[in-house]
Amino acid sequence: MKENHSRRWVYGVDFSGAKDAGRRIWIATGSIRGKKLEITDCRPAKELPGSGRELQKSLVGLTDFISGQREAIFGMDFPFGLPASLVEGKSWKDFVLSFRKKFPDPKRFKEECFSLAHNAELKRTTDAEKRTPYCCYNLRLYKQTYYGIKEIIEPLVLESQACFLPMQEPVSGKPWVIEICPAVTLKREDLYSSYKGKTPECCNQRLMILAKLVEIGNLRISPRLEEKILNNADGDALDSVIAAFATFRNLPNLFSSPVTRNPIYNKEGYVYA
Repeated sequence: MKENHSRRWVYGVDFSGAKDAGRRIWIATGSIRGKKLEITDCRPAKELPGSGRELQKSLVGLTDFISGQREAIFGMDFPFGLPASLVEGKSWKDFVLSFRKKFPDPKRFKEECFSLAHNAELKRTTDAEKRTPYCCYNLRLYKQTYYGIKEIIEPLVLESQACFLPMQEPVSGKPWVIEICPAVTLKREDLYSSYKGKTPECCNQRLMILAKLVEIGNLRISPRLEEKILNNADGDALDSVIAAFATFRNLPNLFSSPVTRNPIYNKEGYVYA
C-alpha cells in the first residue's frame, strides 16, 4: 500500500431491506476536518439522485451514489458475508458473484441458510467476537443481508467500483466500504438503550446518545441538523450518525490492524466497531 490512502469524506449508512427502503435507509455525510468529523448532512435514501421510496429504486440510487464518491469511506450496517461453513469453500469474491444465481429471492436465501446450518443460527467469527444481536440470516436481518449483498456489494464488485474491507485491498481513487453495527458501537460505549420511538423516554435517549457521541467522538453537528436527527423517531437518522462515528474512529487502524491478516475475516467479513 504505497499509494496515498487518505479519505476526505465519511458516510454512515443505516440500511434496510424493507419495501419502503428509500424512507428507512438514512445516510449521514461527514467531512474530515483535521481531527474532527463534521456531520454536514443526514437524509433518507429516497432523496438521492435517481432514487425513490420503493426498495429497488432506492438501492439503485444508493449504489450509484457510493460508486461516485471516490475520496470517501462508507460504513454500512448489514452483513457482508456468511459463516465460512455455509459458503462451500468459496472465496469472498466468488461467494458474492455467485450469490444472485444461488439465492433468487430473500425467502430462498433464508431457507437455504437454515437448511445448510441444520436449523441453527450460526454466527460468523466477527459476530461472536463483537456480540452482534443476530446471525446473518435471522428473521429480523435476512432481508438486509440479502439485498445488501445482492444489490449493493455484487454490482460494485462486479464493476470494480468500490473496495470492501478487509476482504479487498483498498485502492486510491475508489470508495472504500466497511461493515459496522450501531448496536455493537453503542454497547462498546455503554450507550445501548431503547431509543427508537416517539415516547419522551426514547426522545431523551436519542438526545443523550447524540450528545455523548459528540463528546467522545470528535464530532461536530449544527443545531439545525441535530434537530432533524433527533426528530426521526424510528432512530434511522441517529443510526446513520452512529455508523459515521464508528467508521471515522476506525480510519487510523484500517491498515495496521491484524484484521487484515486474518483469513477468516477475509472470507466472512468483519464488523468494525
